[in-house]
Amino acid sequence: MSTRCHRTCARGPPSYLLCTGRRPCRVRAGRRTVMNESEGTSVRVLVVDDIRLFRDHVLDVLGAQPFVERAAGAADADEALRAVADHGFAVVLVSLATRDSLAICRRLVAAAADTRVIALGVSGSDDEVVACAEAGVTGYLLRDETSDGLLRVVAAAGRGEVTCPPPVAAALMRRMGQRGRGPVAAAGASRLTTREREILGLIDEGLSNKEIARKLSIEIRTVKNHVHNLLEKLEVSRRGEAAALVRGARGPARAPGW
Repeated sequence: MSTRCHRTCARGPPSYLLCTGRRPCRVRAGRRTVMNESEGTSVRVLVVDDIRLFRDHVLDVLGAQPFVERAAGAADADEALRAVADHGFAVVLVSLATRDSLAICRRLVAAAADTRVIALGVSGSDDEVVACAEAGVTGYLLRDETSDGLLRVVAAAGRGEVTCPPPVAAALMRRMGQRGRGPVAAAGASRLTTREREILGLIDEGLSNKEIARKLSIEIRTVKNHVHNLLEKLEVSRRGEAAALVRGARGPARAPGW
């Protein structure tokens, strides 16, 4: 954790806190305050990132806002946990570029259930979004988010709100849909014939009906019949849906016989 105060207004022993007062002073003359709607509320924010230059920049952005009562930085899980325990930070920003970032999120949530953890630098991939949700993250900041976006998410977290950008919401809905259809896919897949499984595997590889017919040395109309049958058994209307449905049900590894 940083051992120097980020604000020239602080007096006394060095501290990693931005300011010892209730409100932080301005860092630079003319810096814009963007969170007028948050006046009357205050929040303590901790930024976890093992790259000090990046961490300090985020702290500068936060420190210019009147709704931020205190802001501080931590480089790892131990520093973050100690800061939350000692100073009651209500919102913690965890950079996903930090080593063991998801483990840090899980430890923070386990140690301080009332603390809102925000993932900083989310790529938007389904796997990463779901991993963050499973780690207890309640807010997401995408990699291309602006400073204004950062402040909006922090202010919302301070009010106890969950923020979810459209790409993140879409990723969560897709994964929920896959999990919800898992039993349907498993039941339908159990009724597929060996040939239908083989054809579904080739569909998953991106082959067309014509290419499948050539590869299996069968008539294209035979392929179409098999595709029609497997779509009915899986209760879907498109080839891609069938492949995605069964892929989600069986997991990333290809099961025997596929």
